[in-house]
Amino acid sequence: MSVRASAAGIRERLKLVQENISRALERSGRRDRPRVLVATKYYEPEQISALREAGVRLVGENRAQDLIRKQELFGDAFEWHFIGHLQRRKAKLVVPRVSLIHSVDSVRLVEELARRAPEGGTDVLVQVNVSGEESKYGVSPGEVERLLEAAAASGKVRVRGFMTLAPLVEDPEDVRYVFAQLREIRDRLRGSWRPHFDLSELSMGMSNDYPVAVEEGATLVRVGRTLIEEDGSARRQDGS
Repeated sequence: MSVRASAAGIRERLKLVQENISRALERSGRRDRPRVLVATKYYEPEQISALREAGVRLVGENRAQDLIRKQELFGDAFEWHFIGHLQRRKAKLVVPRVSLIHSVDSVRLVEELARRAPEGGTDVLVQVNVSGEESKYGVSPGEVERLLEAAAASGKVRVRGFMTLAPLVEDPEDVRYVFAQLREIRDRLRGSWRPHFDLSELSMGMSNDYPVAVEEGATLVRVGRTLIEEDGSARRQDGS
Protein backbone atom coordinates (compact mmCIF):
# COMPACT_ATOMS: atom_id res chain seq x y z
CA MET A 1 0.00 0.00 0.00
CA SER A 2 1.54 3.30 -1.11
CA VAL A 3 0.71 6.33 1.01
CA ARG A 4 1.50 9.99 0.96
CA ALA A 5 3.01 11.16 4.22
CA SER A 6 3.16 14.89 4.93
CA ALA A 7 3.78 16.15 8.44
CA ALA A 8 1.05 18.77 8.09
CA GLY A 9 -1.54 16.23 7.00
CA ILE A 10 -0.65 13.78 9.75
CA ARG A 11 -0.72 16.55 12.34
CA GLU A 12 -4.20 17.61 11.22
CA ARG A 13 -5.56 14.07 11.33
CA LEU A 14 -3.99 13.37 14.71
CA LYS A 15 -5.72 16.47 16.04
CA LEU A 16 -9.05 14.98 14.95
CA VAL A 17 -8.15 11.68 16.58
CA GLN A 18 -7.45 13.50 19.83
CA GLU A 19 -10.74 15.39 19.52
CA ASN A 20 -12.59 12.10 19.04
CA ILE A 21 -10.82 10.74 22.13
CA SER A 22 -11.76 13.82 24.15
CA ARG A 23 -15.43 13.35 23.30
CA ALA A 24 -15.22 9.64 24.17
CA LEU A 25 -13.66 10.50 27.54
CA GLU A 26 -16.41 13.02 28.21
CA ARG A 27 -19.12 10.49 27.37
CA SER A 28 -17.60 7.86 29.64
CA GLY A 29 -16.67 10.16 32.49
CA ARG A 30 -13.02 9.09 32.34
CA ARG A 31 -10.21 11.46 33.26
CA ASP A 32 -7.18 9.33 32.36
CA ARG A 33 -6.28 9.98 28.74
CA PRO A 34 -5.11 7.01 26.65
CA ARG A 35 -1.91 7.15 24.65
CA VAL A 36 -2.11 7.11 20.86
CA LEU A 37 0.21 4.69 19.09
CA VAL A 38 0.76 5.12 15.36
CA ALA A 39 1.18 1.90 13.40
CA THR A 40 4.17 2.32 11.11
CA LYS A 41 3.39 -0.59 8.81
CA TYR A 42 1.76 1.91 6.44
CA TYR A 43 4.96 3.92 6.05
CA GLU A 44 8.14 3.21 4.16
CA PRO A 45 11.31 3.95 6.15
CA GLU A 46 11.93 7.21 4.32
CA GLN A 47 8.43 8.41 5.23
CA ILE A 48 8.81 7.96 8.99
CA SER A 49 10.35 11.42 9.26
CA ALA A 50 6.91 12.89 8.53
CA LEU A 51 5.59 11.22 11.69
CA ARG A 52 8.40 12.72 13.71
CA GLU A 53 7.78 16.18 12.26
CA ALA A 54 4.07 15.83 13.07
CA GLY A 55 4.87 15.30 16.74
CA VAL A 56 4.33 11.55 16.92
CA ARG A 57 6.39 9.97 19.69
CA LEU A 58 4.90 6.49 20.14
CA VAL A 59 4.95 4.04 17.23
CA GLY A 60 4.32 0.34 16.77
CA GLU A 61 5.65 -2.06 14.17
CA ASN A 62 4.17 -5.40 13.06
CA ARG A 63 7.21 -7.18 11.63
CA ALA A 64 10.63 -7.74 13.14
CA GLN A 65 12.58 -6.93 9.98
CA ASP A 66 10.63 -3.72 9.39
CA LEU A 67 11.22 -2.73 13.00
CA ILE A 68 14.96 -3.15 12.55
CA ARG A 69 15.06 -1.19 9.28
CA LYS A 70 13.07 1.74 10.63
CA GLN A 71 14.67 1.84 14.05
CA GLU A 72 18.15 1.88 12.56
CA LEU A 73 17.17 5.07 10.74
CA PHE A 74 15.30 6.84 13.54
CA GLY A 75 16.49 5.27 16.79
CA ASP A 76 15.30 7.08 19.89
CA ALA A 77 13.26 9.65 17.96
CA PHE A 78 10.33 7.42 18.98
CA GLU A 79 9.26 5.04 21.69
CA TRP A 80 8.93 1.71 19.87
CA HIS A 81 6.37 -1.01 20.58
CA PHE A 82 5.89 -4.32 18.79
CA ILE A 83 2.23 -4.85 17.89
CA GLY A 84 2.20 -7.75 15.41
CA HIS A 85 2.18 -11.49 15.91
CA LEU A 86 5.59 -12.45 17.32
CA GLN A 87 7.20 -15.72 16.30
CA ARG A 88 9.45 -17.24 18.93
CA ARG A 89 12.44 -17.28 16.57
CA LYS A 90 12.12 -13.51 16.12
CA ALA A 91 12.01 -12.74 19.84
CA LYS A 92 15.77 -12.21 20.05
CA LEU A 93 15.48 -9.49 17.40
CA VAL A 94 12.53 -7.69 18.94
CA VAL A 95 13.16 -7.77 22.71
CA PRO A 96 16.14 -5.38 22.82
CA ARG A 97 14.46 -2.89 20.49
CA VAL A 98 11.07 -2.18 22.08
CA SER A 99 9.67 -1.00 25.39
CA LEU A 100 6.48 -3.07 25.13
CA ILE A 101 5.34 -6.16 23.22
CA HIS A 102 1.57 -6.19 22.71
CA SER A 103 1.08 -9.69 21.39
CA VAL A 104 2.13 -12.43 23.82
CA ASP A 105 -0.14 -15.40 23.19
CA SER A 106 1.51 -18.60 24.40
CA VAL A 107 3.44 -20.05 27.30
CA ARG A 108 6.25 -21.03 24.92
CA LEU A 109 6.58 -17.42 23.78
CA VAL A 110 6.70 -16.30 27.42
CA GLU A 111 9.52 -18.76 28.02
CA GLU A 112 11.42 -17.55 24.96
CA LEU A 113 11.00 -13.91 25.97
CA ALA A 114 12.33 -14.75 29.42
CA ARG A 115 15.44 -16.27 27.83
CA ARG A 116 15.97 -13.16 25.70
CA ALA A 117 15.07 -10.57 28.32
CA PRO A 118 17.70 -8.20 29.67
CA GLU A 119 18.60 -8.30 33.34
CA GLY A 120 15.80 -5.90 34.21
CA GLY A 121 13.17 -7.97 32.40
CA THR A 122 10.89 -7.17 29.49
CA ASP A 123 7.39 -5.66 29.46
CA VAL A 124 4.53 -7.33 27.60
CA LEU A 125 0.79 -7.45 27.13
CA VAL A 126 -1.13 -10.71 26.89
CA GLN A 127 -3.17 -10.86 23.70
CA VAL A 128 -6.68 -12.15 24.35
CA ASN A 129 -8.93 -13.36 21.54
CA VAL A 130 -12.13 -12.09 23.14
CA SER A 131 -14.24 -12.44 19.99
CA GLY A 132 -13.19 -16.04 19.39
CA GLU A 133 -12.42 -15.43 15.71
CA GLU A 134 -10.31 -18.24 14.27
CA SER A 135 -8.44 -15.76 12.07
CA LYS A 136 -7.09 -13.87 15.08
CA TYR A 137 -4.20 -14.71 17.37
CA GLY A 138 -4.49 -14.59 21.13
CA VAL A 139 -5.44 -16.83 24.02
CA SER A 140 -9.02 -17.47 25.04
CA PRO A 141 -10.22 -15.67 28.18
CA GLY A 142 -10.00 -18.95 30.06
CA GLU A 143 -6.29 -19.32 29.26
CA VAL A 144 -5.16 -15.91 30.46
CA GLU A 145 -4.15 -16.97 33.96
CA ARG A 146 -1.97 -19.76 32.60
CA LEU A 147 0.13 -17.13 30.81
CA LEU A 148 0.22 -14.91 33.89
CA GLU A 149 1.48 -17.87 35.92
CA ALA A 150 4.20 -18.60 33.33
CA ALA A 151 5.28 -14.96 33.29
CA ALA A 152 5.40 -14.78 37.08
CA ALA A 153 7.42 -17.98 37.25
CA SER A 154 9.92 -16.65 34.70
CA GLY A 155 10.90 -13.69 36.85
CA LYS A 156 11.78 -11.82 33.66
CA VAL A 157 8.51 -11.23 31.80
CA ARG A 158 6.42 -8.42 33.28
CA VAL A 159 2.79 -8.39 32.19
CA ARG A 160 1.58 -4.80 32.04
CA GLY A 161 -1.94 -5.65 30.90
CA PHE A 162 -3.83 -6.99 27.93
CA MET A 163 -4.43 -6.45 24.21
CA THR A 164 -7.24 -7.49 21.91
CA LEU A 165 -8.27 -7.06 18.28
CA ALA A 166 -11.96 -6.60 17.56
CA PRO A 167 -13.68 -7.87 14.40
CA LEU A 168 -13.84 -5.35 11.56
CA VAL A 169 -17.45 -4.10 11.43
CA GLU A 170 -19.38 -1.19 9.95
CA ASP A 171 -20.81 -0.05 13.30
CA PRO A 172 -18.28 0.14 16.15
CA GLU A 173 -21.10 -0.44 18.63
CA ASP A 174 -21.19 -4.02 17.38
CA VAL A 175 -17.78 -4.67 18.96
CA ARG A 176 -18.26 -2.75 22.20
CA TYR A 177 -18.67 -6.09 23.96
CA VAL A 178 -15.10 -7.07 22.98
CA PHE A 179 -13.61 -4.06 24.74
CA ALA A 180 -15.94 -4.34 27.71
CA GLN A 181 -15.04 -8.00 28.21
CA LEU A 182 -11.31 -7.30 28.08
CA ARG A 183 -11.72 -4.60 30.71
CA GLU A 184 -13.75 -7.03 32.85
CA ILE A 185 -10.99 -9.66 32.55
CA ARG A 186 -8.41 -7.09 33.64
CA ASP A 187 -10.53 -5.84 36.54
CA ARG A 188 -11.26 -9.38 37.75
CA LEU A 189 -7.60 -10.39 37.77
CA ARG A 190 -5.98 -7.16 38.85
CA GLY A 191 -6.48 -7.56 42.59
CA SER A 192 -5.15 -11.09 42.88
CA TRP A 193 -2.17 -10.45 40.57
CA ARG A 194 -1.17 -7.05 41.92
CA PRO A 195 1.81 -8.41 43.92
CA HIS A 196 3.33 -9.57 40.62
CA PHE A 197 1.88 -7.31 37.90
CA ASP A 198 -0.08 -4.07 37.88
CA LEU A 199 -2.11 -5.01 34.77
CA SER A 200 -2.85 -1.34 34.17
CA GLU A 201 -2.69 -1.32 30.37
CA LEU A 202 -5.50 -2.11 27.93
CA SER A 203 -4.36 -1.92 24.31
CA MET A 204 -7.57 -1.97 22.30
CA GLY A 205 -9.22 0.00 19.55
CA MET A 206 -7.95 0.86 16.09
CA SER A 207 -8.82 3.39 13.40
CA ASN A 208 -12.37 2.20 12.88
CA ASP A 209 -13.44 1.74 16.51
CA TYR A 210 -11.09 3.53 18.91
CA PRO A 211 -13.69 5.94 20.41
CA VAL A 212 -15.75 2.99 21.64
CA ALA A 213 -12.60 1.36 23.01
CA VAL A 214 -11.77 4.57 24.87
CA GLU A 215 -15.24 4.62 26.39
CA GLU A 216 -14.61 1.08 27.63
CA GLY A 217 -11.26 1.85 29.24
CA ALA A 218 -8.50 1.65 26.61
CA THR A 219 -5.17 3.05 27.80
CA LEU A 220 -3.47 2.53 24.41
CA VAL A 221 -5.19 2.95 21.05
CA ARG A 222 -3.54 1.99 17.76
CA VAL A 223 -4.24 4.13 14.71
CA GLY A 224 -2.97 3.86 11.18
CA ARG A 225 -5.49 4.02 8.36
CA THR A 226 -7.28 7.03 9.81
CA LEU A 227 -4.11 9.10 9.37
CA ILE A 228 -3.75 8.35 5.67
CA GLU A 229 -7.24 8.54 4.22
CA GLU A 230 -7.03 9.71 0.66
CA ASP A 231 -9.56 12.46 1.12
CA GLY A 232 -7.13 14.09 3.54
CA SER A 233 -9.31 13.99 6.61
CA ALA A 234 -9.91 11.73 9.56
CA ARG A 235 -13.44 10.60 10.20
CA ARG A 236 -15.18 12.19 13.15
CA GLN A 237 -16.44 9.38 15.36
CA ASP A 238 -18.45 11.19 18.00
CA GLY A 239 -21.29 8.72 18.47
CA SER A 240 -23.91 11.01 16.92
